Amino acid sequence: MKKRIGIVGAGTAGLHLGLYLLQNDVEVTVFTDRKPEEYAGMRLLNTVAHHAVTVQREEALNVNKWPSDEYGYFGHYYYVGTPQPMSFYGDLKAPSRAVDYRMYQPMLMQALLARGGEIKYDAVSADDLEKLSEEFDLLVVCTGKASLGALFDKQPENSPFERPQRALCVGLFKGIKEAPIRAVTMSFSPGHGELIEIPTLSFNGMVTALVMENHFGADMEVLSTTKYDDDPKAFMALLLEKLRKHHPSVAERINPEEFDLANSSLDILQGGVVPAFRNGSFQLTNGKTVIGLGDVQATVDPVLGQGANMASHAAWILGEEIVAHSVYDQRFCEHLELRRTDRVLCATRWTNFMLTSLAQVSQEFVDFLIVLSQSREMADEFTDNFNYPERQWDYFSSPQRIGTWCARYSPNVAA
Repeated sequence: MKKRIGIVGAGTAGLHLGLYLLQNDVEVTVFTDRKPEEYAGMRLLNTVAHHAVTVQREEALNVNKWPSDEYGYFGHYYYVGTPQPMSFYGDLKAPSRAVDYRMYQPMLMQALLARGGEIKYDAVSADDLEKLSEEFDLLVVCTGKASLGALFDKQPENSPFERPQRALCVGLFKGIKEAPIRAVTMSFSPGHGELIEIPTLSFNGMVTALVMENHFGADMEVLSTTKYDDDPKAFMALLLEKLRKHHPSVAERINPEEFDLANSSLDILQGGVVPAFRNGSFQLTNGKTVIGLGDVQATVDPVLGQGANMASHAAWILGEEIVAHSVYDQRFCEHLELRRTDRVLCATRWTNFMLTSLAQVSQEFVDFLIVLSQSREMADEFTDNFNYPERQWDYFSSPQRIGTWCARYSPNVAA
């Protein structure tokens, strides 16, 4: 008899898991409150980039519709607005790629349906889980909607923040010229915020995502509360003014006559994210285990672009464990957590570390940036490790480790 898995939520985690299970002869039912045809008319969902490791999983799942060699980007430009600004570049070993999720998510849903998966368009609440669990060998929750996220206990030691750490303003824009190499730009304005510029495929072709991570109480916070719809021209003028002041390496490529939202007024999001890391499972009163996946287990600020990538990784690991086992109990959860936690937890810790370090720039962190800016080899390693947050956390988890890493490249800098 085939295994039957229920997946609540149709984000990247749930759909990558469903597609993997279908490839391995497991029956899949996904529950979501959104139909594929509804996505095109929705507000921007996020500004997610998929790193090469995630694109490789898409290739294995036969859903790599937009090849990275054509639609992707090939490295990171960095700009640090210290009194003596630092500008440098790091290569990716394989390209990353960003696609508007209003295109990407429906494509995954349609692929799942075409391969024999089932999608039920029902809103599922916490009260529904016990009854629902009786229909499946295992139930996986990938959405925090309808109080589902609250079922998974937060781990205080890995959840240091009780409120958002940045006032976010993110959107898709036109009128920004590509840099000489199609790449992400990561711009840092000490005391004010970070900007991540991401080449992104949207409905009308390649556009530019701007992820503005504004510090509360600082000059750019106003962008998180000023509404585009109230006065589009005034909003764009304010945005251009702030970019010129704080993120000049991006502003210098903007054509003011063309600079606007890429498609419509739905191309902008404002708000904040409370980072959290939660237990990966819980047990219902009927004895059935429920697994948490994606944002339910780990919610991170988008500053380092780790959320969807670690969710896809965790989905793949969960898929392998479901295929390999037939009993989904506490021991199953232990197997699962031993395999998926390192990357997911390290991505969480590294993101939280960078949020704090960029808000309270220490001399030690400046010293790290100086070495990074002067060693192309180190910049390449740092950039490609966006694929491998566990390797990045190996370097950032203590001052001694950062110092040892810098010392490895300092002779090259001196030379």
